[in-house]
Amino acid sequence: MAMMMSSRHCFKVKWKSLTLLMEHGIHADHSAATFSIENEDHTLANAVRFTLNQDPRISFTGYSIPHPSDARVNIRVQTTGDPARDVLKDACQNLMGMCQHVRDTFDKAVVDFKRSKVVDAMDVEH
Repeated sequence: MAMMMSSRHCFKVKWKSLTLLMEHGIHADHSAATFSIENEDHTLANAVRFTLNQDPRISFTGYSIPHPSDARVNIRVQTTGDPARDVLKDACQNLMGMCQHVRDTFDKAVVDFKRSKVVDAMDVEH
């Protein structure tokens, strides 16, 4: 993940095709911030919100889409004291781990299914 500081109150993170901007809350209190993610919608935002809510360091999290024609989501993160940026980063890493587990489980199930079909085809009675 490459991080670029673009102003005193905003930073930009590029990771693969994900662009994350922090807009508010970087002043004196690092435990609350609003992050904007470009070119995303409810799919990613709801998954990130769900993952954040599993973290005991979170006191509040939610997301909004400012306008239907604007491909951007705002995610609000308020923590019990830890930096919001770090908690969001941890949640994204946890979400990637969950997605990888789902993919691995699915791939294994496909392989097992194909193997069982080959075995079933060989057990044909004459």
